[in-house]
Amino acid sequence: MLKGIAASAGVSIAKVYKLETPVVFVTDEKISDVEAEVAKFNAAMEKTIADIEGIKDRATKAGRLSAEEIAVFDAHLMMVQDPELAGQIVSMIKDQSVNAGYATELVSNMMVMMFESMDNDYFRERAADVKDVTFRLKANILGVMIPDLTAIDEESIIVAHDLTPSDTAQLNEFVRGFATEIGGKTSHSAIMANSLEIPAVVGCAGVLGAVKTGDMLALDALDGFVVVNPTEEEVAAYKAKAEAYAKEKEELKVLVNEPSVTTDGHHVELAGNIGGFKDVAGVLKNGGEGVGLFRTEFLYMDAEDWPTEEEQFIAYRQVLEGMQGKKVVVRTLDIGGDKHLKYYDFPEEMNPFLGYRAIRLCLDQKDIFRTQLRALCRASVYGQLCIMFPMIATVQEFRDAKAIYEEEKAKLLAEGVAVADNIQVGMMVEIPAAAVLADQFAKYADFFSIGTNDLIQYSMAADRMSQKVAYLYQPWNPSILRLIKMTIEGAHKEGKWAGMCGAMAGEPNAVPILLGLGLDEFSMSASQILKARRIVKSLNKKDAEALAAKAVACDTADEVLALVKNTLK
Repeated sequence: MLKGIAASAGVSIAKVYKLETPVVFVTDEKISDVEAEVAKFNAAMEKTIADIEGIKDRATKAGRLSAEEIAVFDAHLMMVQDPELAGQIVSMIKDQSVNAGYATELVSNMMVMMFESMDNDYFRERAADVKDVTFRLKANILGVMIPDLTAIDEESIIVAHDLTPSDTAQLNEFVRGFATEIGGKTSHSAIMANSLEIPAVVGCAGVLGAVKTGDMLALDALDGFVVVNPTEEEVAAYKAKAEAYAKEKEELKVLVNEPSVTTDGHHVELAGNIGGFKDVAGVLKNGGEGVGLFRTEFLYMDAEDWPTEEEQFIAYRQVLEGMQGKKVVVRTLDIGGDKHLKYYDFPEEMNPFLGYRAIRLCLDQKDIFRTQLRALCRASVYGQLCIMFPMIATVQEFRDAKAIYEEEKAKLLAEGVAVADNIQVGMMVEIPAAAVLADQFAKYADFFSIGTNDLIQYSMAADRMSQKVAYLYQPWNPSILRLIKMTIEGAHKEGKWAGMCGAMAGEPNAVPILLGLGLDEFSMSASQILKARRIVKSLNKKDAEALAAKAVACDTADEVLALVKNTLK
């Protein structure tokens, strides 16, 4: 039995498919026919591009991944199609008469070393993308086959050192889960597993060496355990656990049309996070009372150029109509950091997560911002629209952004274009400075939505994607709870509502505290809504308030978590 991190809930028992990376061995062999070697490289490059496009296409058609997850392949295509990469490799082949595989390895190593040596976590993470893309390129140069996970045709649990985005996108209906040596709850593979609704245990050190293809494996992604070749008694126990979990999921379905009300009659709103229109069905199927976060950046990331006002209008109208009059909170363009565009070059920065992105870009590139606001205003008559500005740090930023919105709304009305008169304009609270000054912001904003993913990493000065400091990603840390409390109280002081669209909103152990702190709206992945509703319906608001008061007075995150678990029992 091996211990790991339960990253995507579920229990399964199946044969092991051991995913071992093929050996791609290159030698420093000189070549005599330079042009033939360049042609060989170009052919391998074309195949690599076609491979990535094929993976993206199959993943898109399967409809199992969100727009955000599909966008990873756009980033890989941008990288492999970068003229700088091919240019350096071809120059090395021509100038030094080295073979294409060796030239690719040298250039790849230089790029990886460059990224890994940077102080910035974002750029260090790009090293993994370079390795992924150039490994495929070298394999195609040398004619080495990369495992095709789409060919799995019997129930299997994949065991690997890690799963790349390319690997995860190929998982089909026969894959019953996976276990990896490395990774955390916010890693690419964990996020995709949740989207696919398959069990996953990550960060399970030693699992790759403990199994071989064909072994039986019990994967307990509820408590984070992997059991290799379980006994008959263990198999029976895990089958019972799987059945109990499946029964629980089935029982939750009766709550689809139920209100999210506590035992003493307090109502909260449970909403879903979406990346586009195709996610609307999942929110409604799971009883979502609205959309708490529509990530509009995917309209931009999937486009070949800045999307037009008409293209955006159609997309926003689809979602508003699809939600059948329920509230839809649309986040304006949140690009930059780890989200890039193929048609726009962001300035090079030491720390792009803290740099030129989101509202900062929009207030600088006002034409882009105005186009989006016009499209949103035009679509507003088709539903209940809320517009939310991301990464607001100062009151002046919010006032400037809202002033541009008011200008575009007035222009449309002057042109005779209908605009709803009940649009709410709010902001994300994801920068500690905004949380501290929430009472002042609430004089101007109609609502807040707390983005805990960034709020936590900015507060703790710890990149949530860095394994070395993953222990500091602490949603239950009393300091984070106090920032949340300040935000909610600041909103309520001015009669405004406060929501949360970060991952914490869907955490079962966070729901009681957030309820007690007075959170009005919880927005999460569609698959988490019913479980959160069951918890809300089991709680008493007064008791939750008492729990929250104790939680913010604790010293550590562990103390808070123990407090909540005892309450839920």
